[in-house]
Amino acid sequence: MSKKQQAATGGVQPSEGKQQRFVYQDDDIIEKPFDWNQVRRLATYMKPYSKQMLPIILITVILVTLTKLAIPMFISYAIDHALMPEVKNARLLFLIVALMAFAYIVQCLASNYRIKYTSVIGQRVIYDLRHDLFSHIQRLSFRFFDKRPAGSVLVRVTNDINSLQDLFTNGVVNVLIDCVQLAGIIIILLMLNFKLGLAIMVTVPLMFIVSAKLRKKIRLGWQDVRMKQSRLNSHLNESIQGIRVTQAYTQEKENIKYFEDMNNTNRLSWNRASALNQSFGPLIELTGAIGYCILFLYGAKLVQGGEITVGILVGFATYIGHFWEPINRLGQLYSQLLVAMASSERIFEFIDEQPTVAEAKQAKDLPPIRGEIQFDNIVFEYEPGRPALKGIQLDVKDGQSIALVGHTGSGKSTIINLLCRFYDPVEGRVLIDGHDIRDVTLTSLRSQIGIVLQDTFIFSGTIRDNIRFGKLDATDAEVEAAAKAVHAHDFIMALPSGYDTEVQERGSMLSMGQRQLLSFARALLADPRVLILDEATASIDTETELKIQEAMKTLLAGRTSFIIAHRLSTIRHADNIVVLDHGRIMETGNHDELMAEKGIYYGLIQAQYKFLSEEAS
Repeated sequence: MSKKQQAATGGVQPSEGKQQRFVYQDDDIIEKPFDWNQVRRLATYMKPYSKQMLPIILITVILVTLTKLAIPMFISYAIDHALMPEVKNARLLFLIVALMAFAYIVQCLASNYRIKYTSVIGQRVIYDLRHDLFSHIQRLSFRFFDKRPAGSVLVRVTNDINSLQDLFTNGVVNVLIDCVQLAGIIIILLMLNFKLGLAIMVTVPLMFIVSAKLRKKIRLGWQDVRMKQSRLNSHLNESIQGIRVTQAYTQEKENIKYFEDMNNTNRLSWNRASALNQSFGPLIELTGAIGYCILFLYGAKLVQGGEITVGILVGFATYIGHFWEPINRLGQLYSQLLVAMASSERIFEFIDEQPTVAEAKQAKDLPPIRGEIQFDNIVFEYEPGRPALKGIQLDVKDGQSIALVGHTGSGKSTIINLLCRFYDPVEGRVLIDGHDIRDVTLTSLRSQIGIVLQDTFIFSGTIRDNIRFGKLDATDAEVEAAAKAVHAHDFIMALPSGYDTEVQERGSMLSMGQRQLLSFARALLADPRVLILDEATASIDTETELKIQEAMKTLLAGRTSFIIAHRLSTIRHADNIVVLDHGRIMETGNHDELMAEKGIYYGLIQAQYKFLSEEAS
């Protein structure tokens, strides 16, 4: 397997004789140099809080820095003027100790208040960023989700944003404190003794030269970690969603083995990035050790020569300890910043993603519609060069029921997707009451279209809330009336808490037929002018289907409707039946007209009757 292929599969080698299962192309390592634009972009999320942050931060930074810089000076002064045998002064020593204690108390209080305050602000910034990302994802088109596993999207909103918390809560302020402290220490060292201070500073360029070589490796290492975590989450999400299929085909061992491979790859990736990250600490310690050697070798010579006192030498040693401490933190912060950059690149990659279906700049609200629809010479491709619809011309009068019939892949659902503007056609127009749907707002369009799908999605919450999803301001009476109209009321009342029964994710406690009845109630409550039934009765037993047929008469009355069904008995009363084949309209007419033609529709009916008769026998 090539390196590029390994990158595409997360470094997991497929087992011998096994088909390679997962290839995620959206999570390749981003080969770009460190981008300060990313830092500035993250900083814009802190801008709204700058006015309330700056006064507090400045005051606490000044207090912390002054007290830290003052304490070594107190120690140096005490040694030279209160501790040396020739100048013993207990009263002065007590005063200096009291001043040092006061400085420590001020430093502690200022630090604690600053950490508490910046943590609150940092969490607000994280909230804003997560809100913006989630809101943007909600607006993205179907094409975005077609090519990305759910786990890959999930990890951006959770793990990647979580990795920015330390940066926003403490990192930014710590940079300011450490930089001010470093500048203050350098100035004091050079003032105490310029030659000794300059000698110690020689080690700083050496440290930066060596650390610069680690930067790219660390950045790419953390990008790789985020990529592996994204793929691990994607596989985990897919495994949970498909657990029934896994157990049905007894593939648990294979699934566990594959997860172990991905989990191990993730562990090794983390170890590599962490090892590189931790290399900053020893590098700083080594540089600090060299600095101390210079200090005591050269400093002792200066003391013996009378150029500096013992107190100044001890003060130098104390300041050097404080000097490497912020440099070490800055090194750790830089590593933290690299982790944040790896995550921010992935976050902004999604935020920068533009919907393929976007509202026009001058888009207007679609007025209340009658339901007259025209597909004007529609050509559509999911993939370039592979048309799913070819020259579709279809006129639908308001109030008509249109049945779309054809083999799998003939283009039935694609027509529905274009009507709801989940995708835009490559050529042609979709008109509703003479309005090109690309010229109206998406909300005003989709709010007047109701959809009942075969795979009904039930949200976590109560039965009542799931029905009310079609109309959020509906009263309890309206919810129950809609349920009664589609014959869902009886089974709902048989549940432990009736309409207030809590259902889990995807409604696992309900049968497929019950979930579809709820979706019918949801659609009826929304009261759309255009209604789409996409295999809406496919998983309902014959007895329930008879009830649904009665409910559908109420549901479809006075609305323009599109019905997709493989059970052709459910669409025989449609005003117009459109027969599709390989993206083209082959036949149109009502049931009797198409049966008389003895074409494709006639063949489908005969084949289904034959199948049902054989099944009955």
